[in-house]
Amino acid sequence: MAESAAVVLYLAEKTGTLIPGDVQGRTRVVQWCFAAVSTVEQTLVCLNLIEIFDSAKEAHRLKAEVGKIAGRLLGDVERHLEDREWIACADFTAADIMMACVLRSIRKTDLMNPFPRIKAYYERCLARPAWQRTLGLYAERVGVSVDDIR
Repeated sequence: MAESAAVVLYLAEKTGTLIPGDVQGRTRVVQWCFAAVSTVEQTLVCLNLIEIFDSAKEAHRLKAEVGKIAGRLLGDVERHLEDREWIACADFTAADIMMACVLRSIRKTDLMNPFPRIKAYYERCLARPAWQRTLGLYAERVGVSVDDIR
């Protein structure tokens, strides 16, 4: 099996954890997994690609326009997080794993700065013991310190 969201949803289904048992809850989790990887992530990847391939810094307008789209999408997530701790349901779910992984790609930029709810949400996800264990295992596997990848 490939594709991160598919793997995470498969594991959630198989173990019966990180996904609610009711249809409405499951649907919200699946919806937010898709939103993370097919909507939010794609725009953030575009910004990364512009940064990587525009070494001459000539794509100002393109970067600005994609930045506006990213801001709009992050604003949607910010509004959704009003009065809620987790993205899809009252409890931490597979959707939070996916959204936090997507947000991780901008952790060292200023893109989250205008969105205090997103920043707090990302920090809650990052603070989870399982997340910290995963970062530690990944750092060990690639031969770097956890601080290098945090």
